[in-house]
Amino acid sequence: MSSSGIEKGVVTAEFEPPRGNRSRFAFACAILASMTSIILGYDIGVMSGAAIFIKDDLKLSDVQLEILMGILNIYSLVGSGAAGRTSDWIGRRYTIVLAGAFFFCGALLMAFATNYPFIMVGRFVAGIGVGYAMMIAPVYTTEVAPATSRGFLSSFPEIFINIGILLGYVSNYFFSKLPEHLGWRFMLGVGAIPSVCLAIGVLAMPESPRWLVLQGRLGDAFKVLDKTSNTKEEAISRLNDIKRAAEIPEDMTDDVIVVPNKKSAGKGVWKDLLVQPTPAVRHILIACLGIHFSQQASGIDAVVLYSPTIFLKAGLKSKNDQLLATVAVGVVKTLFIIVGTCVVDRFGRRALLLTSMGGMFLSLTALGTSLTVIDRNPGQTLKWAIGLSVTTVMTFVATFSIGAGPVTWVYCSEIFPVRLRAQGASLGVMLNRLMSGIIGMTFLSLSKGLTIGGAFLLFAGVAAAAWVFFFTFLPETRGMPLEEMESLFGSYTANKKKNVMKEGKELVEEH
Repeated sequence: MSSSGIEKGVVTAEFEPPRGNRSRFAFACAILASMTSIILGYDIGVMSGAAIFIKDDLKLSDVQLEILMGILNIYSLVGSGAAGRTSDWIGRRYTIVLAGAFFFCGALLMAFATNYPFIMVGRFVAGIGVGYAMMIAPVYTTEVAPATSRGFLSSFPEIFINIGILLGYVSNYFFSKLPEHLGWRFMLGVGAIPSVCLAIGVLAMPESPRWLVLQGRLGDAFKVLDKTSNTKEEAISRLNDIKRAAEIPEDMTDDVIVVPNKKSAGKGVWKDLLVQPTPAVRHILIACLGIHFSQQASGIDAVVLYSPTIFLKAGLKSKNDQLLATVAVGVVKTLFIIVGTCVVDRFGRRALLLTSMGGMFLSLTALGTSLTVIDRNPGQTLKWAIGLSVTTVMTFVATFSIGAGPVTWVYCSEIFPVRLRAQGASLGVMLNRLMSGIIGMTFLSLSKGLTIGGAFLLFAGVAAAAWVFFFTFLPETRGMPLEEMESLFGSYTANKKKNVMKEGKELVEEH
């Protein structure tokens, strides 16, 4: 018998410690991991306001400005692409530290930039950190959380993105009072602070139990599972499920083992994921890429990055009014992301996604229509159209935040088999950041070519197509153990989805 007390799936222990703190420990781990998402959120939020002052101070053209706004997401592809292999190599925890280090350096470089090329170098360094952070936070949280609260805890990265966005908006408002050449530097430089907090906080985090199992460290993995499970039996069950998924024989129970046919560093993963996937893995990959594409192509970053510009077009002429309205966007977004997080395990992933995308479609249609009316009546103050524009911006971010925002990260971080999870999730993040970058770098040009109202009507069309995709391709995953998730995919029929939803509901009720 090993010292961890595991023998053939049975724990032998004379004393069971109290378990009241187990959920709180998983909660604390999720919060610490999700702090990486503040990094991205702060940059998105702060750039929306800082861009006004950077453009004037560095004398940038509209094309230079939109490239500056969106290029971070393109640069983040480097981090996203490397994150899967890196996290399999050094572990999920130290990948989080690496993300924070990159962004710390990038934030300082941007703050001290004296010209356009200098600030673009800072965006590149920060972008790599953002790429790492976007992939690793939901994966780590999903792997630590028990099935009964996985949706809730895995939504934390999106909550922290929105907290970061709100902090960025607030930073814009207060630092805008400084002289022009100093204000935007403080706005960007303050972004280094979350990275320092992250480096300190990560010392209190355990490593992912699934990564530990893939390294053959069963004893350490059980200790983490024991701390994050509601019962000892649940910890044993989770360990056995992970061992089966990793193809580790049941009779291997020592604290440290040599994993048979070890592929944890990524060997053979890309072949199984892209070249010769099973029908279930192919379905999972399509679902992951489709949901990430839909989240960004429906225009959320256009609203978040260019809120002051949208409010200017809607009739708010004062910079102060534009920044205050933008802060209101951040408040609404944050409040509704909390609502979405609280109900994701109650109503399920699929229902929230369909409701969210339907609300986004209606909001975008109304926003595009009202902005078109304003654009075609220059010189007139159409209060109803101005009010409708501001209101529908708020309803758009609210409906996005209740479903498409948090559920995208929850869903895509839980559906991949354990051996494919890091690389599969990184592919989704890469597409997410690519689409975000394209939207960010083309929105001003798009709004000139189609008019700003036409641009949002285009986004409404994408939202409608996304609703159909979600309804057709995405089964419900609520309450299903990670190691059984693959069995839900491979069929696109309504009957399959109905059975899956019923199974998930029964599992939740059992727990």
